[in-house]
Amino acid sequence: MRVGIIGYGSMGKMLLWKFSEAAKIGRQDLLVSNRTEAKLEEAKGIAQIVSNKELASSSDVVFICVRPVDLKSVLEEIRDTINPDALLVSLNGSVSFGTIRKVIDVKTAKVIPSLTAEIGRSQTLVCFDERVSEKSVLKDLLSSIGDVIELPENEMGMGSELVSCMPGFIASIFDVICRSAEGHTSIPKEQIVKMVLSTMSATGDLMLQKGMSFEDVVTRVATKGGITEEGTKVVYEGFPETADLLFAKTLEKRRLTTEIAEKSF
Repeated sequence: MRVGIIGYGSMGKMLLWKFSEAAKIGRQDLLVSNRTEAKLEEAKGIAQIVSNKELASSSDVVFICVRPVDLKSVLEEIRDTINPDALLVSLNGSVSFGTIRKVIDVKTAKVIPSLTAEIGRSQTLVCFDERVSEKSVLKDLLSSIGDVIELPENEMGMGSELVSCMPGFIASIFDVICRSAEGHTSIPKEQIVKMVLSTMSATGDLMLQKGMSFEDVVTRVATKGGITEEGTKVVYEGFPETADLLFAKTLEKRRLTTEIAEKSF
């Protein structure tokens, strides 16, 4: 099986190196192309450097890792040369299968990785159009960067909020908590951040390994009439409105982004 990656930005680069590190694809079967070929110098040891058209014609799986504004032009460039049996994989969640099909008519999947792919712990979303009967090949590839979650196309938006956007949401929430803590202690900022990050990471691992729910953790830590209970009351009383607003804003932004992307085709 030959795998091609068009676009060597942050996502294309990450996929290329993770696929290579997993030793599932040898250099002769891993192809990469990029508009600025000079950026590919470092990839010569692990992949074949080719043009977009050569990559599309030679690959069984073709990942398109380009900016949304460049997606249509790349699809137009490769549509006459792409292997008719290839699986086209778009990393642009804003453009529907139906819209992609207006430009290029092959089996298609969409993939949304998370930033945590960099440490092999991505919750990677994938959806397939109705013509894809063999899904295991792509899922096996994506397992190189973490867990794979298949969703229907209409749930990829909310799914993205929960895995792709969530590192940013989590980081911003705990940034606020750490900044607030600074005003109540002389503990250095760096130590506050490390304490909170380590506790957050360990809490997540504890819940996953023990099968605990959020409520289980709260019950274990927040004893009746205790200090932790006082704090959790504040969170449950004040944060729901913020969380609802967060999803309302991001999903509306996603809707507008999709609308603009669809119009560009």
